[in-house]
Amino acid sequence: MVSRMVAAEQIASSSLTGASVVSACALIFTVASFWWLHARQGRLRAWEPHSFAAIIQGSTARLRLPLVLHNTGPKPIVVQDVILTFPDDPASHLPLLWVSSPSRLQPGPDEEAKLPAGFVVPGREAQQLFLEFEAPFSGFLPEARDYKAQIQVRVGHRRGWRPLLAFTLRAANIVHPDRYTVYNNAPVELTKADQRRADAALLELLEEHEDSSPPGDPPIDGGAGPSG
Repeated sequence: MVSRMVAAEQIASSSLTGASVVSACALIFTVASFWWLHARQGRLRAWEPHSFAAIIQGSTARLRLPLVLHNTGPKPIVVQDVILTFPDDPASHLPLLWVSSPSRLQPGPDEEAKLPAGFVVPGREAQQLFLEFEAPFSGFLPEARDYKAQIQVRVGHRRGWRPLLAFTLRAANIVHPDRYTVYNNAPVELTKADQRRADAALLELLEEHEDSSPPGDPPIDGGAGPSG
């Protein structure tokens, strides 16, 4: 009789332990599912632009890029600031600053100026936007070749600058640098005539920039770039 009671108690204890394990696993799964679906902080993704607009006037360059940003998580991401850098070119020690958020890629006199302002990328959504960057070259003028460009962002939930996108900017396609217009950023083969036209136009701008620079100007200290 005693042995039967002991066996019954062991069976009941085993069943209770199994039920507790199942309940704990269910609770963990519920919490994890809620976090994954509603509370997880995602990251921003972006893709290489297929086109861009550019103009080079004197010692200043302006670039306009079409970008698609995707938030991989459920929580919204606040983008506070954006810059464009050329990390492999030491002469380009100044980043191109975000100066405008136009409504289209093709520049025109009838478009409304929109100053940069922080924006939100909702959770699990993608949005297209156009960002315009500008900076003085300070002795650096782009040549008719490919450049490694990097877009960095400052987001609300992290500190400092974070890399968003590295891509190839095909400056060889800028055949009219003094005209603010759109160019293809795809890896297409330029004709020799287009290549000569681009080289000549950029060289002419470089000579004008050197002629307009006051003599005896002290060199500009590039300083340190933004921290990652």
